[in-house]
Amino acid sequence: MEAVGDGGMTRLYLIRHAEAEGNLYRVAHGHCNGLITNYRGYQQIDALRERFRKVDIDAVYSSDLYRTQITARAIWLPKALPLHLEPAFREICMGEWEDHTWHELNVRYPEEMYNFNRRADLWRVPGAETAQQVVDRFIPALERVARAHEGGTAAVFSHGMALRTVLGVLQGQTLAEVGQTPHGDNTAVSLLEWENGTFRVVYRDDNSHLTERGLSTFARQSWWKEKNMVESGEGYGPLPEEKRAALGMPAGGEATGVWYGEALIGAFGLSDEGDALRLSWYGLTPQWRGKGLGIPPMGQAVDACLRRGRDILRVDCPDKGLRLFFARLGFVPTTGDTMEKDVRRIMPPVPAAWQ
Repeated sequence: MEAVGDGGMTRLYLIRHAEAEGNLYRVAHGHCNGLITNYRGYQQIDALRERFRKVDIDAVYSSDLYRTQITARAIWLPKALPLHLEPAFREICMGEWEDHTWHELNVRYPEEMYNFNRRADLWRVPGAETAQQVVDRFIPALERVARAHEGGTAAVFSHGMALRTVLGVLQGQTLAEVGQTPHGDNTAVSLLEWENGTFRVVYRDDNSHLTERGLSTFARQSWWKEKNMVESGEGYGPLPEEKRAALGMPAGGEATGVWYGEALIGAFGLSDEGDALRLSWYGLTPQWRGKGLGIPPMGQAVDACLRRGRDILRVDCPDKGLRLFFARLGFVPTTGDTMEKDVRRIMPPVPAAWQ
């Protein structure tokens, strides 16, 4: 699908970041610095790198958030280009919504959740940007990139809601209408052409490099298909002692229950070891397994680590099948049956295989 420039037309590829923690755990991350997942994210970056392997790119730009910087390695590293960081390409700032689950936000603020997904012009949250503020910072930055590389081709890495809003506006929609446009999958690619001071959207939200490899995040989620894009999901809260026995969970220690609607479907336990938090128990009831519902609670365990200033989440897991589950969520073997996950939100080094 990609084409080399014709010498006169300026082309900008707009690319969403790969699957990040917020996407996997279903948590609102605007300016929050979530990382790319081991679950699908790094495989998506590999697929993106292959898609652009034979495409001439003159410059690479990215928002300054980690998830876009890491994804941008798919292009700037193999092409030996510098990476230009541009804060104007950040995701919309979500203010008081940052780092809360989408399910919780939908339960607490259904009207604003509707506005966020369908009426961007009306969405207002304390401490957050408006959709108009995103447009006002993003499009002028795109114009600066286009002018700096006139007649050439640049790649710009950004974020889901920001790209959805900007692409809708560039297609002639008002902010009241952009909510009728689709969301783009992780690493989805859109193409703009710039000529005579005007952008034209050639295509948007193409994820063919993912679907042909079975790597689409959206293929495993359903919220984006719903009419109002309402997030149905899990709720969390302290687990009473009397509920533990029903789950086969040992007494004592801190326990968090996982609810789906009114049903208690699982729980996890945490104990503080000083240098780390240990997952003393983690599981769902049998009838709720195999539905992808065991993944989002890990986001709550990671958040507990961050709140308490612990860098490591630790678990003992002798079961080979479960060890694979934990490995896909970023845990690595240490000694014996122990596995650990570094939860720090810091920029990871470039893998040796990518250099």
